[in-house]
Amino acid sequence: MPSVDEGISVRGLTKSYGGHRVVDELSFDVAPGQVTGFLGPNGAGKSTTLQMILGLTSPGSGTAAVHGRPLPEHAEPARIAGAFLGAEHMLPGLTARGHLDWIAAATGTAPARIDEMLDLVDLTRARSRRISQLSLGMRQRLGIAAALLTDPEVIILDEPLNGLDPAGITWLRSLLTDFASTGRTVLLSSHLLREMELIAHHVIIIRDGALIADRPLEELRRESSSRVQVQGTNLAPLLDHLRDEGISVDPDGSGTHAAITGLEPVEIFRLCVRLGVELTGLATEERGLEDTFLGLTDTGDDRHRHTLRHPIQGATA
Repeated sequence: MPSVDEGISVRGLTKSYGGHRVVDELSFDVAPGQVTGFLGPNGAGKSTTLQMILGLTSPGSGTAAVHGRPLPEHAEPARIAGAFLGAEHMLPGLTARGHLDWIAAATGTAPARIDEMLDLVDLTRARSRRISQLSLGMRQRLGIAAALLTDPEVIILDEPLNGLDPAGITWLRSLLTDFASTGRTVLLSSHLLREMELIAHHVIIIRDGALIADRPLEELRRESSSRVQVQGTNLAPLLDHLRDEGISVDPDGSGTHAAITGLEPVEIFRLCVRLGVELTGLATEERGLEDTFLGLTDTGDDRHRHTLRHPIQGATA
């Protein structure tokens, strides 16, 4: 894998507003050469984290580096990272072409690049329409064109899937995969897991500003495919042992029922025999990836607060 110095590196990032901590000691790497999804429910701290990576707001503590240093410290930051943080930040009176014109003028980008990007996002025929006249999906495409305008090494997109139809999502996956295949870095946030499954290769999931999972999507998908429901008169020894081993357990509160993720039924049975735990029920429950995401980001309690990481990742400052 390429050095993370070529991508994005976040270490111990913290941010509070009005005494409320919205980003909490967050650390992760975004490597080049793949599309990384940044997931979490609304209010999880995704947008604030992206703003700190881009140097648009200062962290309370911690660091965010793009290509080895904070983005504002680069001589030409617009050549390093392109970003789209939402259609609401566009001036509605500008035309689609005019929106790209002022970005090109500010970054010293050749005008020919504007026509190229309008064509890339299929907005050539809408170039003279005002932003206020564009559909949400068209504004999203325009924002992506703006992010790519300077031909950056890194692109950061905040909720780019909003307003895109299935064909648009397929188009975006192809576009971002091609971009990443050249060794460049892609980070996009969303709260729409089903749509993100169609685009991302790796996912970073946060809740309440804290890291919950950081691993390849395929690994998370495999682990999400099923979990085992166990029933017994006293499951405490089993569940305590599994927690100590870092295995995901989801008790129902009664002490007699729980769901276990990451082990096969035969492994659980053998473990119960060794621990002297009597089971009265053992069954496999098929689960989708969305169920796992909802479980990991459930704010009802802290039973999922453990962090899931890829074995070669997860170093913190």
